[in-house]
Amino acid sequence: MTAVIDGAVCLAYYKCMLGNPLVIQGGMGVAVSSWPLARAVSLRGQLGVVSGTALDAVLARRLQLGDVGGHIAEAMSKFPVRAIAERVWDRYFIPGGKAANAPFKSKPLPQLNATSTLVELTVLANFVEVYLAKRGHSGAVGINLLEKIQTPTLPSLFGAMLAGVDAVLMGAGIPRYIPRVLDELAEGRPSELRIDVSGLDSDQVVATRFDPAPHLTSDSALNRPKFLAIVSSASLAQVLAKKCSPGADGFIIEGPTAGGHNAPPRGALQLNKMGEPLYGERDVPEFSKINDLGLPYWIAGSYGTREKLLEAQDLGARGIQVGTAFAFCDESGILPEIRAEVLQASITGKTELFTDPLASPTGFPFKVLKLPGTVGDPTTAEKRDRICDLGYLRELYMQPNGKVGYRCAAEPVEDYVRKGGSEENTEGRVCICNGLVATVGMAQSRNGHSERALVTAGDDVANLGRYLKPGKTSYSADDVLDVLLPS
Repeated sequence: MTAVIDGAVCLAYYKCMLGNPLVIQGGMGVAVSSWPLARAVSLRGQLGVVSGTALDAVLARRLQLGDVGGHIAEAMSKFPVRAIAERVWDRYFIPGGKAANAPFKSKPLPQLNATSTLVELTVLANFVEVYLAKRGHSGAVGINLLEKIQTPTLPSLFGAMLAGVDAVLMGAGIPRYIPRVLDELAEGRPSELRIDVSGLDSDQVVATRFDPAPHLTSDSALNRPKFLAIVSSASLAQVLAKKCSPGADGFIIEGPTAGGHNAPPRGALQLNKMGEPLYGERDVPEFSKINDLGLPYWIAGSYGTREKLLEAQDLGARGIQVGTAFAFCDESGILPEIRAEVLQASITGKTELFTDPLASPTGFPFKVLKLPGTVGDPTTAEKRDRICDLGYLRELYMQPNGKVGYRCAAEPVEDYVRKGGSEENTEGRVCICNGLVATVGMAQSRNGHSERALVTAGDDVANLGRYLKPGKTSYSADDVLDVLLPS
């Protein structure tokens, strides 16, 4: 592993062995933080991060769009087991791409006991994304996963490790078992991950298992990536540092102004006059306690300036994680027309951002950017037929017959209630999975209608103009880093 060190701020000891990045680029959405963005950031000596969310669907749909640029074919040619790459290619690739109004071919939904077809697709998808982000340079690349999406985690981690991923970032829950899993996979050993299932008795355990052997060759070599847990409080950082064995290697301390899913406020939920969760003093991280852990950390949530970088360092952080600024740069996976619309709204002071306590089926608050024609527009959201055909945010629950079932609060209400869910819990829910996939140009079509985008951002979406250079109408990842980094 090659260390990437900024000489002006180099520290003698850095446990994470990622060099000393001042900036970690957020692993956003579904393919928003795709390989071109992560690669651009890594080339500048900072930590570029790919989003690992729904990469199996992303790979399958990119292949059906014809593998524009031939990048996937190149990455798949480097996969250790040629037969696996060939099976996935044959199943999904469409020369020249599918017709614009044709639906994407479906793929298996995430599930506890995944088929070999789904496991192979998941391993390969994560390998491809990380391989392309690391191609042609020696900078560090990370992958971001969500604890809330557990069933694909093991093959996702392994695929990323096959491509040499340097760091794993994980939040949206308490990822207490991930450090152990990384140890096991790095040694080529089978691993299992305990899965959250509603309705389990206290003595019951449900787990998913993964054996790396079918995906390895005799000359395969795996490095154990470092684990950075995304947390919102000192107490959770303490748990992941001291009460897990092994513990986390470092932390991203994320505040409620960051985009995507936010941690719920501590205590009883209260809403402001706009209907957004109210955060108070209890939600402010105790940085003195985090410093006492002796582990590196970065602060996230409206830290997208050089001044905020210095403020973070004064608190004891190594640097900052920045998401929103990169989400709307040229290398982002968001459709160019959406990026342009959001940037124009930001410049003119017309961005509307809502921290929705109901939108996400996870129950976590989720930031939604209100754009006409997207799911962030309530009128558009109301017209969508409820359907759950990607299934990443489904809740696993124990059925009366003792088998694990799957339900989503954004699926058809009658289906959710039939599975034991509360009708009240379906109110205000939206299909985040399909909305995020549509945001990056891979919307599913059904009966002549395409899924609409769902755009999320942090509070800093109101300040995107700071990254524009004179005379320009868009900005690059380099432009963001020029604003953030010491000159």
